[in-house]
Amino acid sequence: MAYRISKIDPLDLQARKAIGINIPFSVDGVFSSNYKSKDAIKNNLINYMLTGRGERFMNPTFGSGLRNLLFEQINSQRLATLADTISQEVSMMFPKVVVTSLDIKPDTDRNTIELVMSYQIRYTNIADSVSINFI
Repeated sequence: MAYRISKIDPLDLQARKAIGINIPFSVDGVFSSNYKSKDAIKNNLINYMLTGRGERFMNPTFGSGLRNLLFEQINSQRLATLADTISQEVSMMFPKVVVTSLDIKPDTDRNTIELVMSYQIRYTNIADSVSINFI
């Protein structure tokens, strides 16, 4: 019988070594650290989606620029283009992440978009999802 061998990130085996910081920043003046690669990848995806293109200093190509869509007409063709763009950018910027489903829910009356993305981390059994509201 065949079985799948999953890889474990070596940093996950070191319980006291912080990998990244949690979003949102919840402690006054101090960053809250995370210690698992699953949490670090989720926070990195949120950071990427909420960052505008050209906003990051010395890295002008980082960021999705999704907030700019709130000032454009929301229609089905734009949402399909947005879903394709997000999938391509995530696969390019995060090669370990495989997008399994992407659901974009527009609210045209309030001019907001809710993005729900389910993903899996390559070569592991880790699956998670991210929900972001663009208001």
